[in-house]
Amino acid sequence: MSNLPQTDSASVAVVTGGHAYDVPGFHALFRNLSGADCYIQHMEDFVSDAGQVRQDYDVVLFYNMPGGAPQPELGGYQGRIAGVLEELGSRSQGVFVLHHGILAYPDWPFWSDLIGMVERSFTFHHDEQLHVEIAQPDHPITSGLSAWEMVDETYVMAEPDADNDILLTVDHPRSTKAIAWSRIFRQAPVFCFQSGHDNKTYANPHFRRIVERGIQWCAGRL
Repeated sequence: MSNLPQTDSASVAVVTGGHAYDVPGFHALFRNLSGADCYIQHMEDFVSDAGQVRQDYDVVLFYNMPGGAPQPELGGYQGRIAGVLEELGSRSQGVFVLHHGILAYPDWPFWSDLIGMVERSFTFHHDEQLHVEIAQPDHPITSGLSAWEMVDETYVMAEPDADNDILLTVDHPRSTKAIAWSRIFRQAPVFCFQSGHDNKTYANPHFRRIVERGIQWCAGRL
């Protein structure tokens, strides 16, 4: 029996760490998502799992950006990160990697395999005006949606690997073309969404809709 409250909404561990963010805006985003009960927590809380619920979340959403790779030789929770994260994909628990989470652990092949992007060196640009196109209109996350405009930070880096399903694209000189993609990693559905730097983006209703649908798809509800 799970220690998480039993509701009709998808339960989501929102894991942070390694990068600052707009706390009020970020909490407002996840507090107001439809169909999702979100538990924002630092990586230390996720790994330590004091409430013994880590495996019970429907979705684990990563908004973290530590450098290098986990170091099992370290003491405390830091030494347990690799072992815990390497359990991802061993069950159908969904994985959602948001914004700078795509850049996490740049020296760790496991994270590159999880998100489907081997080459992850990058440059970034703030406050870019983007026109977002639907690349795959028959995917459950993007079905019925139309193109939209938003302001966000962009990354200039390699495109996702060929074994991903590309869902959203932009045509911008300071951005990768693909900004959202889905994949299956082992047994787990994985959704990666490059957007989400600050409240200019958090407050965009189209961005919020993609986050909501991404969570539902990762939870096996779409």
